[in-house]
Amino acid sequence: MRVAFTDDQLAFADAVRSLLAKECTPGHLAAAAGSSDGRVPGLWAQLVEMGVVGALAPEGVGGTGLDEVALVRLCFEAGYAALPEPLSDIAMVVVPALRDHAVTPDAEAWLERICSGDATVGLGLSANAGLVDHADRASVFLLEAVDGLHLVDPDVVTLEPVVSVDPVARPARIGWTPSSATLVVGSAVGATEARSRAALASAAELCGLSRRMIDMTVSYVSERRQFGVPIGSFQAIKHHLANALAAVAFAEPLVWRAAVSIAAGDPDAVVHVAMAKAQASDAAERVSDLTLQCHGAIAYTVEYDLQYFMKRAWVLVRRDGSARMHRSTVQEFLLGS
Repeated sequence: MRVAFTDDQLAFADAVRSLLAKECTPGHLAAAAGSSDGRVPGLWAQLVEMGVVGALAPEGVGGTGLDEVALVRLCFEAGYAALPEPLSDIAMVVVPALRDHAVTPDAEAWLERICSGDATVGLGLSANAGLVDHADRASVFLLEAVDGLHLVDPDVVTLEPVVSVDPVARPARIGWTPSSATLVVGSAVGATEARSRAALASAAELCGLSRRMIDMTVSYVSERRQFGVPIGSFQAIKHHLANALAAVAFAEPLVWRAAVSIAAGDPDAVVHVAMAKAQASDAAERVSDLTLQCHGAIAYTVEYDLQYFMKRAWVLVRRDGSARMHRSTVQEFLLGS
């Protein structure tokens, strides 16, 4: 199978990267970390206007009408910038769940509100033990129970803020009682697909984060001098960065393949996503360790920008299923058990 992005898909991704390079710099992340909501003011509205949030929604409800292959590149760019917004949750999971599997008549109205930026949705899946990112700003919640996905009003849930290692994150644990009145996706297929989509988005963000950490480290070791020469000329540093880059280079094709599988409705998409998330998680952990070592003691300080990307990676590695869990999925598929 040959997987390649089209010129239009790459152009859209480049446009998003340019926006985030201006509006989601490490300086913006530092300001967001010190704010009450952990957000960059005005950034979400710009992503809505560009059509990123509604990328998978039909044009009839204000969406862009793209597919998962185009969107996975945008999730990668979100990771590269450590975007402090629930873009991947809403664009990759919530929108297609309502588009393809909703059984309630108001699903289309919610899609319109999401695409216009009038509403945000907090996503709570079983793989994340009741944790929802940016829960305090959600207009409604899409929460998983044993019978499927429920669209739940904020008035009937309780929020317990949780401290995260990510200084920009604002997660909360959701308390709620499932009801037949709130069931919006009452099929095992819809819930399974939502978990796979979430894992794919996390894998794409991890690849973006890993690339950014490598780029930052290459820049640092090219400038930091020891014994009169840049430390990047030392063989030990070169080997660390080569190993980091190799880990990401092995993960990225699996992520792109998983996006193609979901877009095409491949029955093995769950397995392809499991491969992608496992490899991307392993790569991000290795990149975090190696880039931390290359930076030396400065990387441990909260004043240094690497922390935002490294800590976000630590969170996403454990979100939407660990590498070990996803490898078990692959093992079961290969062994036929």
